[in-house]
Amino acid sequence: MILIVVKFTAKPEHADSWLERTAPFTAATRAEEGNLFFEWSRSVEDPHQFVLVEGFRDADAGAAHVGSAHFTAGLEAMAPLIARTPEIINADIPNEGWGPMGELAPQS
Repeated sequence: MILIVVKFTAKPEHADSWLERTAPFTAATRAEEGNLFFEWSRSVEDPHQFVLVEGFRDADAGAAHVGSAHFTAGLEAMAPLIARTPEIINADIPNEGWGPMGELAPQS
């Protein structure tokens, strides 16, 4: 699985509309055959920062994502909204998605 985590810092005037303005990109990516997950979170420490956690089946699926028209359109839509260059972590890991955390479970 290709795991990608990206931190985006929106300009203050665009932070509250970030998820709405990235919704077409999000929906198109989630519909990709090789996409395992594509999840946005908003920082609890910086209300202008959003973290995107993405998972793709393999390198081919990741390459298809980056080569897609909606990827290009998504970058074009986000460019005027960001305050600085996003930060990224990209790793090829042996998992096939999310698994249970072994150290913690709900109590009965």
